[in-house]
Parts: sequence; structure tokens; C-alpha cells
Amino acid sequence: MSSLSTNITFSPLDAQDFTYESKQVIDFIANYYKNIEKHSVLPTVEPGFLSTKLPNKAPYESESLEEILKDVNDIVVPGLTHWQSPNFFAYFAVNTSTAGFVGEMLCSAFNVIPFSWIASPAATELESIVTNWMGDMLKLPSEFLCSGTGGGVLQGSTCDAIVCVLAAARDQALKKLGGKYENIAKLVVYASDQTHCTAQKGAKLVGIPPSNFRIIETTKSTNFAIPPQKLRAAIEEDIKNGLTPLFLCGTIGTTSSGAVDPIEELGKISKEFDIWFHIDAAYAGAALICPEFRHYLNGVELADSITMNAHKWFLTPMDCCCMWIKQPNLLTDSLSIQPEYLRNNASESNSVIDYKDWQIALTRRFRAIKLWVVIRRYGLSNLMYHIRSDVNMAKRFETMVAGDSRFEIVVPTKFSLVCFRLKAKCESEGTNLNKKLLRDVNSSGDAYMTHAVIGGLYVIRCAIGTTLTQQHHIDNLWKLIRDKANYILCN
Repeated sequence: MSSLSTNITFSPLDAQDFTYESKQVIDFIANYYKNIEKHSVLPTVEPGFLSTKLPNKAPYESESLEEILKDVNDIVVPGLTHWQSPNFFAYFAVNTSTAGFVGEMLCSAFNVIPFSWIASPAATELESIVTNWMGDMLKLPSEFLCSGTGGGVLQGSTCDAIVCVLAAARDQALKKLGGKYENIAKLVVYASDQTHCTAQKGAKLVGIPPSNFRIIETTKSTNFAIPPQKLRAAIEEDIKNGLTPLFLCGTIGTTSSGAVDPIEELGKISKEFDIWFHIDAAYAGAALICPEFRHYLNGVELADSITMNAHKWFLTPMDCCCMWIKQPNLLTDSLSIQPEYLRNNASESNSVIDYKDWQIALTRRFRAIKLWVVIRRYGLSNLMYHIRSDVNMAKRFETMVAGDSRFEIVVPTKFSLVCFRLKAKCESEGTNLNKKLLRDVNSSGDAYMTHAVIGGLYVIRCAIGTTLTQQHHIDNLWKLIRDKANYILCN
């Protein structure tokens, strides 16, 4: 008798099992968050640790959820870096929320793939609506919105987004140069020494020669923002040498220092030289919903595209990068694919959006429902409160650091990133001194921060933004830093 004729029942999506097991997982997650501060923020495991704890072959028979969750708790959790810990101050936070979890559950439950309108009409249209909502909160011009003449899309990351807009800018420029692909060697991309590395990676991926990536030097005198005069000089030099300026990436809230580039001035230069101007507001874009920070976006009407990561500071879990573009047709001209098996009447009517033509991959998630739930559940007022609370905690930390003569603030805090360092008697000792301080703080397990090099100085970054962080966590962090500094300076 064939093995397919057995009486064994296999029902992987049984409603009763789903209800029971989902409750188990929710209880597990709730308990994790309840006890998250008991975990060392940074794990102490060694490379390869997991292979010694798990079998080297997959199980033949099924295992119970209880067994699996026990292994998650006993084996996986101790090897995690706890990004949602209130004592996580590294990189930039990828915070989440109850509403974010609910949205993620709905996304996973429906498990649709809205690459075209017909593949899931509600998912496609909700994405257009929610990016309009987000754009409206940022007070973006109508030229960027689906309700206007532009459009918004939810990408997986800023890196995905920047590759897409670079491809659109490249193809537009090559057409102007006669359509010959070899002219790609003439195209030049501009960024600063503070711009996120995704710009350089994106340029490489779309075929821009590495020698044509211009890094504009920044200094403390401009708080590490791009100096417009240096940008202009670089552009004019490239034109003089027969090259074609292609793309400029300006940033609101750089990763290393939280710097803000002069958007309006950069936009005017871009228009003058017919350069695609992209604004990367991945981190600080969320803060721009608050009126007191919106001025950093002045001049956005001169840009061609803009991105902000809702999964960084907007209580929405990974992955959810908002991208807006003024001329969606330039994007679709570069990224559109029309195989026969994807053809349908709705798409061919040109009356709908097929988001597969706005991104690199064909497959995509129902990200819009996450952001939609978060915005509806909390509303603009609570979202602004969330941002302002983190900024206020950063200001408190900055004040405490500045009040200790042994430390210095390297760059003024604009949002929730504080860059500081322990002063050294001799500058040549500064790097090693701060490396040791950072190592001692992180190895304690009580906090986790990262570093950057700004203007040649090794600095420690305290990035506040985890959902659970409260004022007493900031006070405890400062006490930990002072205690470690005391020990280092006394020895």
C-alpha cells in the first residue's frame, strides 16, 4: 500500500490548533518583554555556539510547540542581541509596539503578495493611501503623493529604495546622452563623508564606476553637514573634465552624527545642474511629523525623491521603508517587467498601480497594513509624544554629559542621537581611551552603544529610541558610564 494511503491526518492550518498555539506564542513573547531587562543586552556567546546546541539534521517526526519554545528560550534567546531592550542604545533603534505586532500578525495571516493590483487590490490601494497619510503628516508637497502627481511606495529598506531611484536617475541621464550604455562611465554620484554607506553600495549596484562616487568632506564648522560651496566646486570640476553629474544624496539625520544637510541649498544646486536630488531621512524622518522639526525639510519641493524608515522610529516593526517620488514614470520605465503570465486587464488599463514596477523584487509583503494599524491605533498626537519623549531623554543625557568636565559633546544633539567622548590628556590617546570605555560599558551587559569616527575623532554614540526606554534607564546609563570612566582614569 502506498504511504499516501495511510490514515494519518496532517492539517498545518487547523483553526483550533492555530488559536491554541498562537496564545502560547503570545504568552511567550509577553513574558520575554516582561523580563527583557534580565538579559544581557549584548550576548557573550562565541562564533559557532549554536551548532553545538542543535542537531545537525532536521527532525523526521513533528515536535511539540512546547519543545520548540523551550529551545527558543534556552538556546536562541541567550544568543540574541536584544534590540528591544530599554538599555539598547546602539546603531539606531528599530522599535516596535503592540499595534505594530497586531499589524505584523495581520500581514502574516493574510500572506498576500501584492505585486500587482489584481494580485491583491486592497493591499495595493491601502499602500497608496497610507503613504499619502504619512506624506501628509510630513507636509510633503502634493507632487510626491499618489493623491497628487507623484506616488509613495513601501520598500523593504533604504538600500532597496536608493537602488531603485539611482536606476531611474541613471536611465534618464543615459537617454539624454543618446541612449548609449557606455556613457555610464561619465555619470557621477555625490554624497558626504557622513552619508550612509547605502548610497555608495547603491551606486555600485547600478553600475556607476567607484571612481565616480564623490565624497564631499564635512567639518565641525558646519556640524558635519554638506557645505554647498564644496559640492558646487566638485560638480563644476567634473563638468570641466567631461563628466555628467547624476545624483546627489542629502541626509536628514546622518548615522554617524545626526547631521542635517542644508536641503534647500542643495536642492537649488541640483536644479541648476540637472541632478537627481534624493533626501535620505531614514532615521530622523519620523521626527519631522512634529512642527518643531519640520523646518529641516524646508526645500523638499526641490527634491526628486525622499525616504524615511517607519521601522526605525515610528513604532512599526521591520520592514517598512516609506519612499516618495515625484515622477513615478521614471521609476517604472527602469523597473517595469511585463511577462505574459503577469498580464491582466487591470494592469493594461493603466488605471492602477502595480508596485512590482516600483521595486527591485517581484515578491513583496503586505507592509501597508502594519503602518496603517500603527497610525490608526495611536494617532498623530501619540506618535508626536513618542518622538518628543525620546528627544527629551536625549537632551537630558546630553546635559549630564556636558556637565562633567571629563567629557565633551562632539556635535550638538538635534534629535535623539548623542555623540560624546571622554577627553584625553593627549589627543593621541583619545581613541584608545574611548574604545576602552565603550568596551567596558558594553561588556557589562547592562547597556549597548556603538561608535563612529567624526572629523577624525573616535566618538561614542548613544542612540535613544527603543520603545521601552524611560528616563531612569538614561540615568542608569550615565551612572554606568561614569563608573567605568572613573575606573579607567584611576588605572
